[in-house]
Parts: sequence; C-alpha cells; structure tokens
Amino acid sequence: MSDEEQPKDDRPMADDEETENREFAERMRRYLDYAVLAGLLLLALIAALQFYLNASQTITTWVNPEYRAPFQAAFNLVLLLGAALGVSVQLRRLTSD
Repeated sequence: MSDEEQPKDDRPMADDEETENREFAERMRRYLDYAVLAGLLLLALIAALQFYLNASQTITTWVNPEYRAPFQAAFNLVLLLGAALGVSVQLRRLTSD
C-alpha cells in the first residue's frame, strides 16, 4: 500500500479518541472525588456523634463538675478542627483540577 492510499487523518482521529478518553477519565475521577467527599462527610458525622456521646458520658463520669464545661469545649474544638481538615483536603483536591 502506498502513502497515497492511506488516509491521512488516522492520527487526528486517534488523538480525538484519546482526548475523549482522557476527558471521560477526568470526569469519572471528579465524580469519584465527590462521592468520596460525601462518604467522608457522612462517616465523620456518624463517628463524631457517637464519639461525642461517649466522650460526654466519660467527661461527666470522670471530671469534676466545675471543669466539665472547659473539657467539653476543648473536646468539641478538636472534633471541629479534625473535620475541617478532612473537608479542606478533599475540597482542595476537587478544586485543583
């Protein structure tokens, strides 16, 4: 087969397919990132609620009444900072694209 008989636009079609595949993969990765974020938020909510209830009971049992409020405040702050860190990492990942 000579060069004249081969279609000259084979490579651009392959490039178009490769570009479409890459765009599809990027979209799927973005959807997966959003799903991971939603799952992490749900997991964090459930875990935080369970942990909060158990830790509150422990604080009530072991800490003197005059120190309970500061212990509760410190505990809630640690939970809030941990959740904010996880959400910010995932959002940074989603917005970096």
